[in-house]
Amino acid sequence: MADVFCNNCGHKNGLGSNFCSSCGNPLERSVDDPTTISFQIDAAQPAPDGSDSGEFTFDLDDIPPDGGLLVVVRGPIAGARLALTKDVTTAGRHPDSDLFLDDVTVSRRHVEFRRASGGFALRDVGSLNGTFLNRERIDADATLKNGDEIQIGKYRLSYFSGR
Repeated sequence: MADVFCNNCGHKNGLGSNFCSSCGNPLERSVDDPTTISFQIDAAQPAPDGSDSGEFTFDLDDIPPDGGLLVVVRGPIAGARLALTKDVTTAGRHPDSDLFLDDVTVSRRHVEFRRASGGFALRDVGSLNGTFLNRERIDADATLKNGDEIQIGKYRLSYFSGR
């Protein structure tokens, strides 16, 4: 697996990282369009493939062309893959949410993922603790791009779109 080195401090970060785990600086992405993505997930959680390395890989071609995929990088269900297949997908602590995120830091109705212009947009629907996209709080709809990092309470997710 290739690592990404921070241009600011030189720290070695995993390929799926968006920000340096040492200094917090945004990491630059390669111009290549990979077909597989590797992730380092929270070491307290087992990897989805059963290994205990905290590292796993998935194929971008497995995402439906008109869909999206959220990979939980940190949180109580680290390693989970959550599919975005509907026009509007709700996420929150309410049992009727499409993506049920069971944690007190998540509002009952926290966020919506809405299909928009060939991908998805993110909308906070009045959550108490806010929703963050690439470490910045969002107040209006935000268009998602491959590799974007979304923070919903204690959950950190990475977004990927179908081809």
